[in-house]
Amino acid sequence: MQINLGPYDIEVQIIRKNNKNIYFRIKNDLKLYIYVSYLVSKKELLKLIKDNEKSIIKMYEKMLKTIEYEKNFYYLGDKYDIIFDENSSCVIFDNQTIMVKDQQMLDNFLKKETKRIFEQRVEKLQELFNYLPSFSLRIRKMKTRWGVCNRKNNIVTLNSELIKKDISLLDYVIIHEFCHFKHPNHSAHFWQEVAKYYPDYKNARKRLKEE
Repeated sequence: MQINLGPYDIEVQIIRKNNKNIYFRIKNDLKLYIYVSYLVSKKELLKLIKDNEKSIIKMYEKMLKTIEYEKNFYYLGDKYDIIFDENSSCVIFDNQTIMVKDQQMLDNFLKKETKRIFEQRVEKLQELFNYLPSFSLRIRKMKTRWGVCNRKNNIVTLNSELIKKDISLLDYVIIHEFCHFKHPNHSAHFWQEVAKYYPDYKNARKRLKEE
């Protein structure tokens, strides 16, 4: 079915399961997925949608923004137009343009740059700390987290998508994960520790959620 919420006509997919709670999700196909019990009637569903209209619109607009963002190419916080030229032998930056031979060359460049820059920032920032154990750095694409600190195995994992963000946001995530070696949770003490090394952490968190 299709519903109208604010300025949007949104297609709804109802997924019934044996669960007590109701979940709303907007996926990148811009459909509203509702996970609901078999016992909930259509009338009750429509009421639930209406009661949660503001939240659903907010999720929808956030997904619209994400889709638009992913259409473009970003490198260290700047937006670039990509020009593919089969005669290009290397990646060339020219103002807000990147010239490359093909997508493979661009992907290889990003992979190498991600490793180089992440390792460089980790090495620089760890000099600020006096309690870090010997740890390994891993880089991989993650859907829901910018970084992970595995205290058991002493592994810091960074989301490769951070290469698209401003370098200051990369630094924030690194510092955030380093502080987890001292405070495993997000207690007040943890945030006090983060603030020692990154005073503007609240703004960084906000930017990572919005961009």
